[in-house]
Amino acid sequence: MDIAIVGGGIGGLVAALALHARGLVPTVYESAAEMRQLGVGINLLPHAVRVLDDLGLRAQLLESGIATAELLYFNKFGQRIWREPRGIEAGYAWPQISIHRGRLHGLLLAETRRRLGAGRILTGHHLAGIEEGVRPLLHFTDRTSGAHRASVACDLAIGADGIHSMVRRHFYPDEGAPVWNGAILWRATTEGMPFLGGRSMFMAGHASQKFVCYPISKAHHDAGRSLINWVAELRFDPDRPFAREDWNRNVDRATFLPAFADWRFDWLDIPAVIEGADEVFEYPMVDRDPVARWSFGAVTLMGDAAHPMYPIGSNGASQAILDAEALALALTGHDTIGGALEAYQEARLGPTAAIVRANRNQGPEQVMQLVEERAPGGFERLEDVVTNEELEGIAARYKQVAGFDRATLDSLAAAPRG
Repeated sequence: MDIAIVGGGIGGLVAALALHARGLVPTVYESAAEMRQLGVGINLLPHAVRVLDDLGLRAQLLESGIATAELLYFNKFGQRIWREPRGIEAGYAWPQISIHRGRLHGLLLAETRRRLGAGRILTGHHLAGIEEGVRPLLHFTDRTSGAHRASVACDLAIGADGIHSMVRRHFYPDEGAPVWNGAILWRATTEGMPFLGGRSMFMAGHASQKFVCYPISKAHHDAGRSLINWVAELRFDPDRPFAREDWNRNVDRATFLPAFADWRFDWLDIPAVIEGADEVFEYPMVDRDPVARWSFGAVTLMGDAAHPMYPIGSNGASQAILDAEALALALTGHDTIGGALEAYQEARLGPTAAIVRANRNQGPEQVMQLVEERAPGGFERLEDVVTNEELEGIAARYKQVAGFDRATLDSLAAAPRG
């Protein structure tokens, strides 16, 4: 079977590895001329780590990243709202791993080249058009010059080319730009001392102003330091013009630092963390409305091309990884490509659409907004503001929507592999 994966990001590379593990050898076509280790931090939830563990990557992930031990929510004054153990500490069979996106991508790229062969990853191939048919014909150009690079016929084309997917645009030409919700994110990493438990992830603030922070480097942790990944978020009028989202756009931190000037908690000085970064990247929080179909003949979508979602609840990359597994299982479990793609779409479209909608309602982070609305000046006793049952319910419901509740993963841990 000739399989073309359009896009060599995290989802596309995991798809290549998952297909290879089941006896299929795809070719990855990447638009960029060079695959570089870019970006900041990323979280992999236990259900995604399970997939990567099955691919033999768990040890490498833990050699680089942090096995997150706990997640905490605070209000804008640094008062704790909620704490829960995560990953192994929460009793899961797999850890939650916080890691530098570039390190994760580099690890996946190296493994894909080693297992499939370097010739199976072609850079500088930007998808310019698709001719549909029993065997789709993909036309690739050089993204910079526009020069023709290749026309490739395949048995199956997988669109893993992100939120600006050319594959998706072919089937939804009138969809328009991604939808901005009014929030701007500023992302960076800062080297500093460990905070809270040393392997803690926290979020502080409320829907209009938020700070997210977690360590992403085992080497720093082992040396008694912390490579801190952080995200500062402010909300504006969604009708305000914004630039095309790009997490690689460098900006001056003075554009947002004053809003966090007083966020000096007794357990972390957030303005100092912001000031300590070498460079800061900006992009607006965007997603797209869920669509009714991902699969058209012998072409399908996955990852951000299929279900771009707000970066809430640590789900973007994790859901792309789950897509990759589901697609590989479907292709090796059905006699026809059409039947496989139908099964894949049936398994993944509904659940990911539910996550897109849940994230638009702040997902599990709604606990912070609940406290902000009820106690905007802070609180003396949390139980006077919100009950533990309310907090537990919000956390449990999101885990079920996102597919990483303990019961679901315990059943997978007990199931035979293959």
